[in-house]
Amino acid sequence: MMEAYYDVVIVGTGASGLFTGLSLPGHLRILMITKDKVESSDSYLAQGGICVLKSEEDYESYFEDTMRAGHYENNKESVRIMIQDSPGIIASLISYGVEFEHDGEELAYTKEGAHSASRILYHKDVTGKEITRKLIACARKRPNITIAARTAMADLVIQEDRCTGVVVREPDGGIRPVSSRAVYLATGGIGGLFANSTNFRHITGDSLALALRHGIELENIHYIQIHPTTLYSHREGRRFLISESVRGEGAILLNPDGQRFVDELQPRDVVTEAIRQEMDRFHSPFVYLSLAHMQKEKILYRFPNIYERCLEEGYDLSGDRIPITPAQHYLMGGICTDSFARTSLGNLFAVGEAGCNGVHGANRLASNSLLESLVFARRGAGLLASAIGSISPPPVPASIDVSAYADPQARSREDKALILNEIKRRDREFYDKWCNDEN
Repeated sequence: MMEAYYDVVIVGTGASGLFTGLSLPGHLRILMITKDKVESSDSYLAQGGICVLKSEEDYESYFEDTMRAGHYENNKESVRIMIQDSPGIIASLISYGVEFEHDGEELAYTKEGAHSASRILYHKDVTGKEITRKLIACARKRPNITIAARTAMADLVIQEDRCTGVVVREPDGGIRPVSSRAVYLATGGIGGLFANSTNFRHITGDSLALALRHGIELENIHYIQIHPTTLYSHREGRRFLISESVRGEGAILLNPDGQRFVDELQPRDVVTEAIRQEMDRFHSPFVYLSLAHMQKEKILYRFPNIYERCLEEGYDLSGDRIPITPAQHYLMGGICTDSFARTSLGNLFAVGEAGCNGVHGANRLASNSLLESLVFARRGAGLLASAIGSISPPPVPASIDVSAYADPQARSREDKALILNEIKRRDREFYDKWCNDEN
C-alpha cells in the first residue's frame, strides 16, 4: 500500500529507474511508480544490445564513433564517463542475472551502424527485455522498494526551491501528494506524441511537460532521432523496430526498383535521410530491407523475435524483401542534467531518456542508450547516497487543488501542445517534416 512519505520517489520502471533503485542504499524507503504495466517501458523493447569498452585499446575509436555519430555536439566529459564506466555496468548486470550471448567461453560481440569495431553485447534480438526483466525481478525482491503500477505522476511538489515529492494519480483516479527527500524522473522519451514511433504510446514526455510548466531547464529537446528501419504496416499503434543489428549482420536496403542506394552502416540520421529521398523519388511509403544472404537457421537463432513479427505481417525474413519505413525512435535531448543526473531544481534528478547530459550530441550512436541510462543512473544514486543524511525530510505539503487534475485527457492535450510547440520553436524544419501531422 502506498504511503504518504518515502525517502525517494522514482517515476518510471525502465532500465534507468530500476537501476537507480537498485543502486540506492537498502535502508532508504523507495517508491517506484509507472503509469502503465511495470514491463511497459521502452527499455523493455530494446533489441540490438548494449555497448561496452572491450579493452583500453578500443577507447579512442569508441570515443570517436560516439562523437562522430553525435556530429561532435556531444559533451566530451559525459562520453568519457560513459565509456570508462561501461565494464563495471556490465559486471553489475551479470551479477543481477543478465545473460549475454557467448562465443565459447568468451562473451560474443556484434557490430552496428557507425561503429568501427564489434563492441556490442546482446541477448538474441531482445537485449532490453533480458536486462529489464532481470532488473524488475531484483527490484521486487528488495523489501525497501515499493512498486506501484498504473500510477501516474500528475505533478511535482515544489517547496522552498526544491522538489519535495510528486502528486500521483492512483489507478482508481484518486489524486494525492507523496512526499520525499528526492525525486528521480525516469519517464522515457516522447514517442507517444508521434503518429509513427517505435515507443509505447503512453510514453508522452510527462517529465518534459512538467519541466516546461515549472521553469526547469531543458536541453536540446529538438534533437529527436528517427530510426531508419521499422516494419511498414497498415496496423494502428506502435511501429515495430527492425534492429540496427540486422544491418550490422549484413542486411541491405533496396529501393522499389530493387537497387541498393546507401551504405547501411552509416549513422542513423544519414541512412534515414537516404531512405526518405528514395521514398520521395518513387512516391512510395516504404523501401525494402533484404537479409537474403543469411541462412534461415542463423536468422532464426540470431533474430527470432524479428523473424516472428515479420511473419505475422506475411513476410519471411529469410527470403522476402521486407518493407520498412523510418519512425521516431529516441530523444537525445531532455531535462538538462549534469553528470550526476542533477537538474536545475534542487533534489530533482532526471535519468535515462528523460534527462540530457549531452552524451549523445545531436544523434545517438547505436546501442549507447541502455549503457548511458545505467551509467548515469548509478552516478545519480551514488551522489544521493552520500548526501541523503544532509537532506531534511520535506515539510508537510500544502493541501493540493484536486480540481486542477480532474480532467487528465485535457491535461494530456495541453502537455502535448507544450512539448510540440517548444520543438517547433527550436527547430521548425524538423517539426514540419516529422511533427506537423500530429499537432
